[in-house]
Amino acid sequence: MAIKTTAKDIDKPKSTIVRVSKKVTKESNLTKFSPSWVVLNGKDAPGYKMELIDRIREGVKKTDWKQLIQYTGSTEKEFEHILPASISSMQKKTVYSKETSERIYELARLFGLGYDVFDSKEDFKKWLMTPSRTLGNKIPFELLDSSFGFEMVENEIARIQYNVYS
Repeated sequence: MAIKTTAKDIDKPKSTIVRVSKKVTKESNLTKFSPSWVVLNGKDAPGYKMELIDRIREGVKKTDWKQLIQYTGSTEKEFEHILPASISSMQKKTVYSKETSERIYELARLFGLGYDVFDSKEDFKKWLMTPSRTLGNKIPFELLDSSFGFEMVENEIARIQYNVYS
């Protein structure tokens, strides 16, 4: 894609052609504000939190949950102790309850933050499964079954992001 611009700056030529490459990925077909979209886009959209509240109230669709599981390279079984509903009951529903939906979006936000901070999905997952001294030698993933645990893990990732060690 070529964009023609005129520059008023002295350092720039009067007319410049700028080449812009548009990166096309398979993630571009994600539904806006779905849990997988949240992993990739974080807080990029205006009205982000209000839209997430509405989505949580409507309930996450089973297809969106399956897409998130696939995107994170996980299995439903791995999240069994984190979710407020059993995997067998989730398999019977097409739309999940408000509580389950909220936890799914919390997971999506956490994975999005983790993917931004760590070099790769694999590094983040490895960190999630390794005991953390600052979390009382607990495995961060095991703390995700409560809102306080989510907050502690999220805070620890933020500390890592900003190189603040406790």
